[in-house]
Amino acid sequence: MQISEKLQAKQLTTSFEVFPPKNDAAYAPVEATIDALAQYKPDFISVTYGAGGGTSLNTPKIAAHIQSDLQIPSLAHLTCASSTQAEIDAILRDLKARGIENILALRGDLPENYAPDSNHYRYASELITAIREFGGFSVGAACYPEGHVESPSPDADLTHLKEKVDCGADFLITQMFFDNTALYSFLYRALKKGIDVPVLAGIMPVMNKRQIARSCALSGTTLPSRLKTMIDKFGDSPEALKQAGIAYATEQIIDLIANGVSGIHIYTMNRPEVAGAIMQNLSSIL
Repeated sequence: MQISEKLQAKQLTTSFEVFPPKNDAAYAPVEATIDALAQYKPDFISVTYGAGGGTSLNTPKIAAHIQSDLQIPSLAHLTCASSTQAEIDAILRDLKARGIENILALRGDLPENYAPDSNHYRYASELITAIREFGGFSVGAACYPEGHVESPSPDADLTHLKEKVDCGADFLITQMFFDNTALYSFLYRALKKGIDVPVLAGIMPVMNKRQIARSCALSGTTLPSRLKTMIDKFGDSPEALKQAGIAYATEQIIDLIANGVSGIHIYTMNRPEVAGAIMQNLSSIL
């Protein structure tokens, strides 16, 4: 089932993101993770894509397992920065042959010594156009409530986002954020810009002090003072931070749903017990 249809049919959707193994030897644990997540009946599960190597090769395989074996719509990530147009075309043919109907179109991180040419798509908007011309897929794109780190201004970032929607993005999934007011402000500004496709809120449970600091530095995501205090207090105790992170993510989601956000996308980091605890906390709400 195409995710665009699912979003139209339901008032509230929940979904998970997982990442594939770097090699076949680590495939079984990832499959077990996905099977564990399936019991919470998400509306779809997305699978990230690594530029080159085994990670990218495993994305279609895992997406097909989710869709064919678990009967859950899958969303295959696809990045274009490090792949030629011919390679992208081959991936699209592979995904279609496996019955995958949904793609999250991303530029991806720029490789070292990046020098794009006419054989590459430079921007996510160009990749979205290519997928639309290929046909048969519902296409999602990324958005950034606090602005993309490479964008000169929030308004310029929204202009580029509008281009992605105009090129055919059916829905958007946000980068992680920890202050809900940042999302509410973004949604207002996006709608004012003419961006009216569904926006799914990307929620990252805080599990690791160093990891979250590194991720925020790379993405430009800010940490509210309340969350900083929580991390400072519990950061040296993995189990305590895990419990606090689950509580914070649960509270975030409750506030989002109460304020009319219709899509919740949980970045699981391949930790099904964490996603499961959040889903259990929300069982009556969902």
